[in-house]
Amino acid sequence: MGEQIEDETRPTIAIVGMAARCPGAKNVAEFWSNLRNGVESISFYTEEELRAAGVPNAVLQLPNYVKAAAPLEGMELFDAEFFNYSPREAEFIDPQQRVFLECANDALETAGIDPRRYEGAIGVFAGEGPTIYMNLIFRDPSVTAGVARQMALIGNDKDYLATRVSYKLGLRGPSITVQSACSTSTVAVHLAFQSLISRECDAALAGGISFNWLHKCGYHFTEGGILSKDGHTRPFDADATGTVFADGVAALVLKRTEDAIADGDNIQAIILGSAVNNDGSLKVGFTAPSIDSQAAVVAEAMAVAGVTPESIGFVEAHGTGTALGDPIEVEALHQVFRSATEAKRFCAVGSLKSNIGHLNTVSGVAGMIKAALAVKTGEIPPNLNFKTPNPKIDFDNSPFFVPTELTKWSDQRPRRAGVSSFGIGGTNTHIIIEEPPPLTSEKSSRSVHVALVSAKTATALNTACTRLAEHLRANPGENIADICHTLATGRSLYPFARIAICSSVQEAADALSSNDSTRIVSGERAAIGPPVTFLFPGQGSQHVYMARELYNEEPHFRRELDLCADLLEPHLGLVLRSLLLPAADIEE
Repeated sequence: MGEQIEDETRPTIAIVGMAARCPGAKNVAEFWSNLRNGVESISFYTEEELRAAGVPNAVLQLPNYVKAAAPLEGMELFDAEFFNYSPREAEFIDPQQRVFLECANDALETAGIDPRRYEGAIGVFAGEGPTIYMNLIFRDPSVTAGVARQMALIGNDKDYLATRVSYKLGLRGPSITVQSACSTSTVAVHLAFQSLISRECDAALAGGISFNWLHKCGYHFTEGGILSKDGHTRPFDADATGTVFADGVAALVLKRTEDAIADGDNIQAIILGSAVNNDGSLKVGFTAPSIDSQAAVVAEAMAVAGVTPESIGFVEAHGTGTALGDPIEVEALHQVFRSATEAKRFCAVGSLKSNIGHLNTVSGVAGMIKAALAVKTGEIPPNLNFKTPNPKIDFDNSPFFVPTELTKWSDQRPRRAGVSSFGIGGTNTHIIIEEPPPLTSEKSSRSVHVALVSAKTATALNTACTRLAEHLRANPGENIADICHTLATGRSLYPFARIAICSSVQEAADALSSNDSTRIVSGERAAIGPPVTFLFPGQGSQHVYMARELYNEEPHFRRELDLCADLLEPHLGLVLRSLLLPAADIEE
């Protein structure tokens, strides 16, 4: 690959929202905490637990049976009423499609996008793992014919993963289910990138889900296969024998960078470029990786992004921890980096699989979330279970090193990372991301703010207020004006609502945690009402300085009062504003 010239005019995409549930983590915050602290979220079971789960004793006694898994708890749970499903309808829907719908809704909330009020088109690009659930449903003879059969087919076919989200959330952009095995979710990001750049949509959801529905169940180890001998994944290590398949779900919300900046979004990272290719037939087998194709997709992604290899400080590798795959992946990276630099050990390389196993169709976007938080925070999580390098990988004479503890990013700026994801069958992806621009927040002219929380039920409202109060106490440095703006404009409005009047983050947290009627107002509404109207009826209650605070702090109120004063001036022979608000008291 020849030298690339960085071009600031190249179109880029901002990651403005992220949601994930992985083994050991119910959300992105827990996920990142586990990564930073080097937590391995693989579950190891006793024979008693496995017998209770239905594993035959004969299977347990097999010498190659590994009593480990990486399940995602709560996959059977679903708030059908929230999405206007009847219990019977929900019963026929693959849990993968149910939970991805929840994850998509969560991701839009983190992005501050209310689909009902968002003026642009929102696209959906996503894929899922094997549809095992349909086989379980069809064991019931009453489902194999008639309406029930049709409901089961629509509820489980992969074709409907993306369009189900678009239908239930009211999204009008391209809605495409993507399937390319392990690289599915990053291919979804690649397609979302292209759709945004071509302006087919103005925001896009991209992600995936994988769930095998086999709780507390181990697996059979096969020498030379993809599954680990002992339940641990050891990327790039001499003792690596494979990985463990894991359950998980993850989604990103993407926007064109210029739009995200204009909208004041909280940008997590910038996607500079991406590429996709396939190995074709030039490899030893259908499931085997290819050095040349992996090197080509990395080089192409860098070319699209307009960056040079030496500007990359971290690569989140596919890293399945196999004796064959790891050396091939590092050699492909080595070829690309060595085409531009002879520098050694300047780029960290790691794999999420060392923490949670292989998330199958979700692994790419989960790796992107890890890389995005790394470039944003300047911290590179440790790669677990790494002691001695695979003898076929010469790290000492390469641009790469494997971090075994939480590592501070070098002084290299801007911080950039590459994310690789390779699917069985040969579809390879690589994505280049960069740290976000500095977060700017204008000082609000208001001294008092309104924190609005709404939910579909009274119980959910209490839970939402408690969670928000906990978040505010954990993040006292956040801007209360920004928080209240997002709550008012970037969240869906539901029948049950609570407002808190506050001037600081602490006041908002205290008010939302209290039952003090002087600090909060709660209620239920049948429908979303009209805009607020201020009415001053007269009757002798008017006085000098009335509405002064509203005039000084609320631009819309100020504009309308000025308009009314100007319209009345020819009829009154005076400027009404000068009586209400003496000039010396009006803030310019």
